[in-house]
Amino acid sequence: MIGNAIVSQSGGPTGVINASLVGVIEEARKCKQIKKLYGAIHAVSGIRKEHFIDLKKLSAKTLAKVAVSPSSALGSSRDKPDEAYCAQVLEVFKKRDIRYFFYIGGNDSANTCYIINEMADKVGYDLRAFHVPKTVDNDLLVTDHCPGFGTAAKFVACAVMGDDLDNRALPGVKIDVVMGRHAGFLTGAAALAKQRQDDGPHLVYLPERPITMEKFIADIDGVYKRLGRCVIAVSEGICDVDHVTWAEKLAANAERDSHGNVQLSGTGALADFLAGQIKGKLGIKRVRADTFGYLQRSFAGLQSKVDAKEARMCGRKAVKFAMKEDNGSVAMKRIGSGKNYGVEYFRTELKNVAEKTKSVPDEYINAEGNGMTKAFIEYAMPLVGGLPQTEYLGGCPKV
Repeated sequence: MIGNAIVSQSGGPTGVINASLVGVIEEARKCKQIKKLYGAIHAVSGIRKEHFIDLKKLSAKTLAKVAVSPSSALGSSRDKPDEAYCAQVLEVFKKRDIRYFFYIGGNDSANTCYIINEMADKVGYDLRAFHVPKTVDNDLLVTDHCPGFGTAAKFVACAVMGDDLDNRALPGVKIDVVMGRHAGFLTGAAALAKQRQDDGPHLVYLPERPITMEKFIADIDGVYKRLGRCVIAVSEGICDVDHVTWAEKLAANAERDSHGNVQLSGTGALADFLAGQIKGKLGIKRVRADTFGYLQRSFAGLQSKVDAKEARMCGRKAVKFAMKEDNGSVAMKRIGSGKNYGVEYFRTELKNVAEKTKSVPDEYINAEGNGMTKAFIEYAMPLVGGLPQTEYLGGCPKV
């Protein structure tokens, strides 16, 4: 099928979403079937406004820089298109003779592809809509893992590694609040920071395991009495046993995003609340808390080489699949482990990914619900592409 193509990026940016974009551009340039390649500024919002740039005119030097740049080079959007919205997008496609649609994003982006593809089929317009996966939350179904997770996980692991060394130097309690509304993969990545037996994080709390304040305080008290310090990684989406997040309980009138979700990452309220609870109930003087917030999504200079390579290949595979299939989402299957780690790429139906999410499997969370298992470390470690090794002299024999 000969015609024009369009690519855009949606949802939260990542450290490697631009690698996927470059992968699409590189492969599309090889296809004789694709005459023009448009880049839509700010996702579907830009498509409706026909705010396009010519991606075939970009130089190899520019593409090389884009591939290693964090965040979304084409801009993004939090719009969640309904059928009326998608109908307007389809009209632009008809006007511009766009026959290939590549959308880089999460499950909502997959759903947008699905809706537009279904509408095109109903009116007899030949269109091939392909979803290119991305999300730091790592919560898409079918695929083993998501491009963007490895790089964000590397940031979290490195940040917690530094925090733990800081906490050794000046002991106390340190809380790090990490992204993850419903899935705790990224918070779990804090466990990759551990190199020595007494390294932090000493406690890790995910949305998948509700916890009472009493249990939370008791866990910290136990670690602090044993080590004289405690480093904690907490997901922004942790909830009480009634399954209401602590963040929501703290903010009855909190700001909500376009999807109706309470804003969890743009405030330090949860971190401050937890620090206050620890100080008040345990009487520990030195208690500090940080909210990683949006830093973990687009931190420059910390790409995982593995993540960047896979993200770029997902973009290329989307174009290759589009030459043979009507629609789909790119997914990865893990082959091998450790030093023999690798992946195979395959196509899955859009409906298998659209608007669905996965949680951290039970086997990745310890029995106490406050830490990660060896199985999770083996799952996540290959994705970060290596971590720095550190040393601490405080444990050396005294002379």
